[in-house]
Amino acid sequence: MQVSKPTQSVTEIAADAVVVSLFKDEPLTGAAAEVDKAADGLIARLIESEEISAAEAAVTPLLAVAGVAAPQVVCVGLGKRDELDPGVAFRSAGAASRQLSGKQRGSVAFFLDADLETSLHEAAVAGAMAGCVGQDLYRAEKKRFPFESLQYSAAEEVLESGQALGRGVDLTRRLVNEPADKIYPETFAAQVREVASEFGLDCEVWGRDKLTEEKCGSLLAVARGSAKEPQLAMLHYRGGGDGPTLALVGKGVTFDSGGLSLKPSEGMKIMKCDMAGAATVLGAMRAIAALQIPVNVSAYMGLVENMTGADAYRLGDVLTARNGVTIEVHNTDAEGRLVLADALTVASEAKPARIIDLATLTGACVVALGENVAGLMTNDQAWCDEVAASARSVGEKVWQLPMYDEFDDQIKSKVADIKNTGDGRWGGAMTAAKLLERFVDEIPWTHIDIAGPAFAEKPLAWLDGGGTGALVRSLVEIARRFDN
Repeated sequence: MQVSKPTQSVTEIAADAVVVSLFKDEPLTGAAAEVDKAADGLIARLIESEEISAAEAAVTPLLAVAGVAAPQVVCVGLGKRDELDPGVAFRSAGAASRQLSGKQRGSVAFFLDADLETSLHEAAVAGAMAGCVGQDLYRAEKKRFPFESLQYSAAEEVLESGQALGRGVDLTRRLVNEPADKIYPETFAAQVREVASEFGLDCEVWGRDKLTEEKCGSLLAVARGSAKEPQLAMLHYRGGGDGPTLALVGKGVTFDSGGLSLKPSEGMKIMKCDMAGAATVLGAMRAIAALQIPVNVSAYMGLVENMTGADAYRLGDVLTARNGVTIEVHNTDAEGRLVLADALTVASEAKPARIIDLATLTGACVVALGENVAGLMTNDQAWCDEVAASARSVGEKVWQLPMYDEFDDQIKSKVADIKNTGDGRWGGAMTAAKLLERFVDEIPWTHIDIAGPAFAEKPLAWLDGGGTGALVRSLVEIARRFDN
């Protein structure tokens, strides 16, 4: 998709559609006011008669508007001005884009309120890019048609940064939406190498032999039941010179059958998305590199399939992780934490200043927080506060969960140092995080459980169903603020 600045006004531009923005309980301004004037007060009358809503992400198409060259004008609500943040801008632009992407269009031009802050325009560009991209990767009859050209009325540098965010989000979404026969550990690692090559990043990938040599016994155990080769993919962006390094660690279980603790069919259908943590990390790394943020960021993506082959790991097995901690297996479907254990250890050995891991780790987190909120757990409150503030500043929803000592007690094993589940159903998100805490070597660390927001089983107003790219923009914002 080509992204550029329009060279004509909203009423004159020869686009297939133009998009204008409305604020709730406010007079029309900017491009919306221009269209309204050209159309002899049409938009104002329709708002007064409640045919058009200015609520967040509310979309109203108008056809053949008098005085406007484009055959369609789309009015999109931004809600109340004092509640507007980049999340609202992302969703609202995405909703307009999704509305228009139901058929092929050569060019769509966005004229959102010119007085918006740079961060809002940047998010809107990213949202407009995401909204017209669907999950119908293998349908002969597509339901979603990305625009050939997206024109957006903002400064060139905003267009560039918005594109970087949008491409990062869409990379994550595509990887999550690909079926497991297309994206598995080796092909995911190939995607990592592509990003490294495109942006000149340092890349290293450990295969089975190297993982064995490096004593990554926890990750390797999960991979034993699959014919697919496990990988630990590492990517290093060095934009911060001699400054501190931020480590991003992602769970990349490219398909999760549950292993011998087999999932029911309904629970297994969308388990291609269990690599969303690694995909989120890779999408963020692409955006960080494209934006040339002056920071050092290293990514560690643990990539496995969890299957039921002849050598699958068993309940009761005792695994030895890279740092020497022994783990008794009580459930082979609690595998993501075993993959992350070794990935976090490798990351910790590089002595980063801060660590974040992301994983579709527990259904318990979805039970606690719902499908649209990511859970935060930490060993360092100040670092968690920074992560939360960054996420909320870009309009992504996160909520901190407690890390009390009692959750640590629940993962103690009678035959090994720890076991990979807690005592029963309760507090599962926190007992999982308590296991991960054993592998960060006391470095300030925040765990983000994205089991809820990473995948939408049904379409959203601003986005097709499937992978959402949630938290990519948050990670980019964390990198922008890191060591500032």
